[in-house]
Formats: sequence, C-alpha cells, structure tokens
Amino acid sequence: MRDIPVGNGSLLVNFDDKYQIRDFYFPHVGQENHSDGFPFHFGIWVDGEFSWVYSEDWIRTLDYIPDTLVTQVALENGRLGVRIECNDFVAQRDDVYLRRVIVTNQRESVRDLRIFLHQDFRIYENKIGDTAYYDPDTLALIHYKRHRYFLINTLPHFNEVATGRKAFRHSEGTWRDAEDGELHGGTITEGSVDSTIGIRSHLGPGNRFEFYYWIAAGTSHKEVSRLNRHVIDTKPSVLLERAIGHGKAWLTDSSTDFLDLSPAVAELYRRSLLIITTQIDKGGAIIAANDHDVTDRATDHYSYLWPRDGAFVANALDVAGYHAYSRQFFSLCSKIVHERGYFLQKYNPDGSVGSGWHAYWDKWGRRPLYPIQEDETALILWALWEHQRLTGDADFTRGLYRDLVVKCADFMVDFRDPETGLPKPSWNLWEDRRGVHTFTCSTVVGGLRAAACFARLVDDTDRAEIYGSAANKVVSGMRDRLYSTQVGRFLRGLLTNGDDSLTPDATVDASLFGIFYFGCFDVDDEVVASTMKAIETHLADQTGIGGVARFENDSYMRISETVTGNAWFICTLWLAEYYIARARSASDLAPAREILEWVTKFAMPSGVLAEQIDPLTGGPVSVSPLTWSHSTFVASVQSYLAKLAALSH
Repeated sequence: MRDIPVGNGSLLVNFDDKYQIRDFYFPHVGQENHSDGFPFHFGIWVDGEFSWVYSEDWIRTLDYIPDTLVTQVALENGRLGVRIECNDFVAQRDDVYLRRVIVTNQRESVRDLRIFLHQDFRIYENKIGDTAYYDPDTLALIHYKRHRYFLINTLPHFNEVATGRKAFRHSEGTWRDAEDGELHGGTITEGSVDSTIGIRSHLGPGNRFEFYYWIAAGTSHKEVSRLNRHVIDTKPSVLLERAIGHGKAWLTDSSTDFLDLSPAVAELYRRSLLIITTQIDKGGAIIAANDHDVTDRATDHYSYLWPRDGAFVANALDVAGYHAYSRQFFSLCSKIVHERGYFLQKYNPDGSVGSGWHAYWDKWGRRPLYPIQEDETALILWALWEHQRLTGDADFTRGLYRDLVVKCADFMVDFRDPETGLPKPSWNLWEDRRGVHTFTCSTVVGGLRAAACFARLVDDTDRAEIYGSAANKVVSGMRDRLYSTQVGRFLRGLLTNGDDSLTPDATVDASLFGIFYFGCFDVDDEVVASTMKAIETHLADQTGIGGVARFENDSYMRISETVTGNAWFICTLWLAEYYIARARSASDLAPAREILEWVTKFAMPSGVLAEQIDPLTGGPVSVSPLTWSHSTFVASVQSYLAKLAALSH
C-alpha cells in the first residue's frame, strides 16, 4: 500500500506506511519505476544506538499539510529520545524530489547525531549495469544508466558517502554499513549498486537540527547538474514555500460551497483532487494506481491507463472545474484510439499498448475476437460530451469529431446484433467474463447519445439520426432481453458459451447502477428501483464495517467467506448516486450523505483511498491510492451538492 504520494506529472515518489520511498517513477507517472518497489531506508544513529524508521520502536504519523501536496510526517522514538519531522514534495516545474528534515533532541544532554539516507535505485526497473559515484563536479552523489540520471545532495552538505553492491551474493547493501554509525564503502561502484549518505550534528538539550535532502531526475549529467544548481541557488526553503503556496492556490481555482456536508467530507474532497493530480501523466494518461506491491501477487501492476477509469476521472475533474487535465486526456485518446474505432484494454503511460489478457482469437470457434471492453470506448464519448456541456469549448471538441467521435460511434453502431439491437459480446468492466452486459449496454447508450449531440453540434444531421436511433434500439433491447420478469430486475448480462448462444447471468452487480446513471431508464422507473433494491439487499456489507461489494461472491482478494465480497469505494458511492438521483427533498439525501461520511471514515489518515476495504477490520485492501476511488468521491460530492442546491430552490 502507498500512504503518501508526491509528484508533478513526470516525477512521482510514493511512500509506504513505514515512511520508506518505495516507488520512484520518471519520466512518466507510472512508467519506469526506478526503485522497482524496493525501499529506500532512512535511519538515525544517536550516541551509539541505531534505528531505521521502519522498525517497531517508532511512532509514525503520515499526513499532508492541509490543502497541499507537501507531506507532514512525524517520527518519534522514545528509546532514542528523538523526534523527526519531515516535509516531502516534488517541485512543480522541475523534476526534483525534496525533503526537509528537522531532528529534535528530547533528552537533557548533548547528543552525537548521525542521520543516514539510503538510495536503492534499480534504473530502468532492473539492477544490472547501474553506476553510483561521488561526482566532484557537482559535489553530489549520482546514480546513472544510459539516459537516466539521479543526483542526490543535501544542504548542509552530507559528511560521508558510501557506494557498494546490493542484492548480490551475500551483500545486502550499504544501508547495512550505516548501522555502526560509520560508512566504509567506496566512492564508485557498478553493477547492482546502492548508496548511503550520512549527515552529522551535535544537539544540545531540546535543540533542533534542520537540513534538506533532494534527488534530481534527468536524462543526462548536464540536466541533473542544472537542477542541482537550481535548488542550491533558489534555496530549498523557497521551493518548499512555493510548493505549499501552489497547492493552496490551485484549490482556490474551483472553490466549492459544501453546504451541509461536514468539514471532514470537504477536506477529503480537496485531498482527493490533489491526489488525483499525482496519478496523471503530463502527456494526458490518467493512471489507475501506482503501487508496486500488487506485482507480488499478480506479476503485473495497475500503472496503466484504462480508458474506462480515465473517462470517469476526467469527468470528475470536469465537474470539479479542472478542465485542463480532461483536455489533455481526450487529446491523448484521439491519438491512441484503434483505427477500427475502439479502445483496447489498457495502455502504458506513454500511450503505447499495455499488457492484456483479452484474446484476439477464438481457438475453439477458429475465428477472430474483439479484445475489448466496449464500455471503455463508449465512456470516452460520454465523458467528452459532458466536457463539452460543462465547458462550452466547442472549438476543442470539434477538433476531435472526425478522429475520435465519428470513429468510435460508427464502430458502436456496427458492433450490434441486428436482431436484438444490443451490442455484440465483449468483456465486462471487471474484465473477468465475456458477454452482453447490462453495464456495457448502458454506457453504449450514453456514448451514442453523446455522439448524436456532437453530430448536431457540427450540423451532421444524418449521423445524429443514426446514432440516436441506435441508442434507442439498445434501450429497447435492454428492456426486452436484459430485464428479467422472473427475478424482477435487470440481469447482470448474457454470458457467452464459446458459441453463438448466450446464458442469462442473474448475479447482482453494483455496476447495474448504469441503467439510470447513463440515462437509459428514469430513476423512478420500477425496473430501476427493483434493481437497485437488489444491490442494497445482496451487496451491502452486514458485518458493521459497511460498504457495497462489486458483485455476489466476488473472489478478487476476498478476505472472508462470511461476506459476499470486500466493499469497494466506487461501488458504495454508486449507491449514493442512486440516492441522490431519486431524492425529492433535502431529507431524502440523508442516505447519500451517510455514504460520503463513511468514505471519510475509512480513508487512510493521509486521506488516501484504497481500492477495497477489509470487511473484518476496515483496513485498506489491494492498491492505494486508487485514482478511480478518489474521482468517484469527487463526482458524488458534486452530485450531492448540485441536487441539494436544486431542491433548496
């Protein structure tokens, strides 16, 4: 899990709950993790005693300075009699990670203090062929390989340095060298290398020692040298002040009246907006999550752009008033959309096609398959029209009409069964089954109606008629084929059987909220009410922790067989969207408000939201932060406030 990310769109640094740097992404958010998930150690030697801050004798508080992306970390060790306070941030315009460290002597005696900072770079995500050396030109420590350079420095300048082998034969690394209070390693090492620097001070009773530590990231020695000189000339303290000011100023660009919502909800809303920005690459890719720990169980990670997640996040930023991020995202989408008019499962942060498990070929039927989740294509158009509706930026969206809107909408029109009017089988949003899914159909309706609106905007009346008619036929097909009179609600879908037959799937799934959310059926329609009632009945957690599971008997990272599945923040907030949509008075909004409060209760102390919640402990499960969790919270808060304002008038 990752508790406090800091980043600027090209450099992302993640910390775990022990306050260790665990992920160091550059030059893309989520791509090229130069620590490969291994920890950078941070420790202190005082009067002959040593401790790394990950050990159990430290009390750690990991948070942010309010309304900023500057951390506020407190580390206290009663055995050593020291307190350490840290502020971490990434410079907004320069690829430099900085940390302010303040050490306080809590004893009534003069202390001999030595602080050690360890770097475990695995450049280009492997440990082979790296070099670490002390550079007399910059008076700094440098790690490099090919086109990646990382310069480490401090102010005041560090007193000692060691480079050495790590993860090779019996060598654990130079961090072990620090534990006797002295560094003995060399000034240059190649291969599988790490490094440690040490800073010394004498502290009187109650006195404090302050210093700054930074890592500059670049593609050449010249670049990191320039960044190092910039930090020294500008002064790290000034860069810290700028980082604090930038966060607060950025949030004021879209001020929100939170009406009757609690201060805790308002605080998490602002925190969510800031955290979302750390997960967005400067090239427009909105990354699902950057948490390397997941690779231990999946041999892959979440550091990809899923167009579905991206569309929901872009929409949340639009409703919150931060349209620049959405424009970058949609521009990227127009470049990566398949020539046939659909989006593939996922993409790397630089826009290249990511890893996937959706087959292109049916080996039993001996025929090609579309390796897609059609909701991802539909949601891009839905979110793009919402962007147009909220911004009125017709010049921008017109520029995407031919290459994105028409291409995707034409595909969705053609990718339908001529008899039922429904989309042909594809993978569902959870990526675990193929068929004709109610959620996918709902998004296709939203996407086609968005395309019809775009067509009318550019006076393309023929296409407007085609897209609108196709959307209406999908709705009719949903009522005829996906609503079950037998169970009295919508089915999750019709599953493929390896041939042309389809089998009804009556599993209750939280994604069924799409039937009203994308305008297929009125929220007051009985078919909606009965379906959402099933979600309340079958998916709401009954252990006392609360929350809503994805679907019945969800096995993904399942904690306990006593519940139908772990609660997901997004699924719980979808239920809040239903309560908001059906509300006819301010008092009707109470259940939605309770859900917003529930989310704040189970956020990490730093405000980070994971993907799931442990139904037994309430702790985070899977990756954190999940960008989609934060964006859904932002969107739901905005939905709540808009509805309350409308009802008040």
